[in-house]
Amino acid sequence: MNEKALSLLGLANRARKITTGEELVLKAVRSEKAKLVIISSDISEKTAKKIRSKCEYYGVTMRTGGTRTELGGAIGKESRAILAVLDQGFAKKLIELLG
Repeated sequence: MNEKALSLLGLANRARKITTGEELVLKAVRSEKAKLVIISSDISEKTAKKIRSKCEYYGVTMRTGGTRTELGGAIGKESRAILAVLDQGFAKKLIELLG
């Protein structure tokens, strides 16, 4: 994951536009608040499959980017395997940066 994407995640977090953790992310996807879901490259296959199917069902864009440590560090936490961006503007720019 590139430096710009990581710093944008930090900015989105400070704006309180990010939620982390499997259950909270799934809740955001189900309630259609999540605009983008990012999973770490080192997440378990079972969890990735579960998240992927929910995102497909609800039409939420999903990207894989960075390791747990990188994602966590970007938002000032320890390690984070999954996070959801709740703002359309941040989501659009991150999708652009993540390809």
